[in-house]
Amino acid sequence: MDQKIAAIYCPNCGAPARFDIPSQRYLCGYCQSRVEISEAVEQKQGFRKIQREKIRDSLKDFKLFHTLCDGCGTEIVIEENEALSTCPFCGKSLVRSEYLHTDNMPESVIPFRITPDEAKEKLRNWCDSNKGKAEARQLLKHIDELKGFYLPYELIRGPVHLSADRMDGSRIYYCEGFLEDEFINRSKQLDNLFLDGMEPYDIDELAPFDFGYIAGQRVKIADINDKALEERARKESSSVYESSIQKVLETDKVDISSDVSGAIRLPVLLPVYYFTNGELMAAVNGQTGKVSVRALKDSHYYFLPWWLKAILATIAFSAAICAVIYLFSKDLFSSLYVTGILAIFFIIVTLCLYSDTVHNSFAVSSGRKIFTSEKQKEEHRIADPVFFEKIGNEEQPVVLKFTTPLRVIEIILLCFVTLFLPVIIALFVNGFDFKRLDLRGSGVWFCIFVPVVPIYLLKFGIVELHDNPWIYLYQDNGRLKRYRKKHEFRLKKGMLKDILKALFVPPLSLAVWFGILSFIVMVYLTAFGFD
Repeated sequence: MDQKIAAIYCPNCGAPARFDIPSQRYLCGYCQSRVEISEAVEQKQGFRKIQREKIRDSLKDFKLFHTLCDGCGTEIVIEENEALSTCPFCGKSLVRSEYLHTDNMPESVIPFRITPDEAKEKLRNWCDSNKGKAEARQLLKHIDELKGFYLPYELIRGPVHLSADRMDGSRIYYCEGFLEDEFINRSKQLDNLFLDGMEPYDIDELAPFDFGYIAGQRVKIADINDKALEERARKESSSVYESSIQKVLETDKVDISSDVSGAIRLPVLLPVYYFTNGELMAAVNGQTGKVSVRALKDSHYYFLPWWLKAILATIAFSAAICAVIYLFSKDLFSSLYVTGILAIFFIIVTLCLYSDTVHNSFAVSSGRKIFTSEKQKEEHRIADPVFFEKIGNEEQPVVLKFTTPLRVIEIILLCFVTLFLPVIIALFVNGFDFKRLDLRGSGVWFCIFVPVVPIYLLKFGIVELHDNPWIYLYQDNGRLKRYRKKHEFRLKKGMLKDILKALFVPPLSLAVWFGILSFIVMVYLTAFGFD
C-alpha cells in the first residue's frame, strides 16, 4: 500500500495514525499505539533527509538554468531551452545562469493535472461569465500569456495551539486544534490572499519531487526567510480557526494568537497557471482548474469612532420613536418633547454599548477583492477546536457555554428584581395588597435604576456571562457534566473592620444611614401610599 507523504504512521504496525486533540497525541486506529508529537515530527524529518539526497543525485541527469530578476529578486528555475527574457511577476529583465543549488528545491510536489490549453479555457469561461467586470474585459486580451509555474509553499499539518482574547472581556481562553493541510505561500512578491483564492489542492496527489515533473514548466524558488515564514504560518492558522472560535465565544471581537511549533512542515511545489500585467492578476489552479482574479482597484472600508456610532444610533432610534409617537398623537410638540427626554437615556446606553468596539477612532482600511470561479468559498478542512481549563492542578478538555437560556433568564430576573426591589419588598410589607401599592413612593429609585439597569445589562451583565462561562467536563461514557467550582465564603482581612467603619464612623456613616433610612421610607410610601 502506498503511503501518503503528509500522513503519520504507527511505528509498530504501520497503520495510519490520527491526531487526538484532547490527549495531544497521534493514535493508531489499528493497534491503539500512541505516537507523540515529537516522534511524528522526527518521522517526517527522516523522509526529508532521504528525499533531499535523491534530489542531489538526480540533478546530474537534467540540464537546468535559473534566472534572477534584478527588479523584484524573483528566482526561477527553467530548462536549458526555455526562453525567458523578462520577469513574469514584475516585467523587469532576467539574468540567466546554470542551476546548481538543489537545497532550494522542495522535496514534494503536486503535479499539474490540467494542460495549458485547459487552463486558458477555464480563465476564458470565467471572463465570459463576468463580462460586467473590468478585470474580465482586460484579461480576455491576455489569456494566451497565461504561463505554468510551480510555486513554493510550506505544507503545515499537525496540532496548533491557540489563545483567544475577547476584546470586550478580561479573560484569555486556550484551545487546541489540528490543521489538516494548510499551504503557506513562500513568495514575498505574490499576494497571499489572491493565491488563497484558487485553493484547495487535493493533498492525496502529493508526491516526492522529481526533476521530471518540471519538464516544460518553470519553478519559482522560495524567497522569504524563516522568520517571515513563521509569522505567515501563525497568521494563517489563526485565520483558519477564527470563525470556529468566534462561534464558541459568541463574538467576532476576538484577538487570536497561534503556535504551530508541533506541526509537520513540508516544503512543497504547487502547480499554478499565472499571469500578471501591472495591477491585473489572474491564476488558475494547475490541479483543479479553479480560477482566482484580483480586483484592479482597492476597496475602501471606513470605521467610525465609537462615540460617533453611539450618536448616530441615538439619532436613528430617537427618530423612529418620534415618528411612532407622532403617528398616534398627531402632536408634533409632544412627540419631540417625549423623544428629547428619551434621547438622554438612549445616548447613555449607546455610549456604554459602543465603548468596547474594536475601532475606537476614525480609520480607513483598503484591500483588493478576490474573484473566483466558484460561488461558495471553500471551507478549510479543520478539526473543531477543543478548549482547555485548569481544573484542580491539571489542564482538562472542556466544553464552554455562555448565553444559555437559563443564564439569560437569570440575568433578566436579576435586572427585574433590582429595578423593582422597593416595590417587591413593599408587597411583602403590606401583605400583597396591590390596591394600596403606590409606585410614586419608588419614584427616586426608578429615576436612578431605570438608566442603570440597562447599562449594567449591556456593559457588565453580558461581559460577566462571557468572563464566567459554564464549564462542562467529558465523562467516560462520552456525556458532559457541568463542573461547579466550590465557593467558600471567607471574610477577607479588614473586611469586617471596613463594614463597621462605614456604619459607625462619620462622615461616611452619615451617608450610609441616610441611604438606609431613605430606602426604608421609600418602601413604606410604596407599600401604604402618601395618605
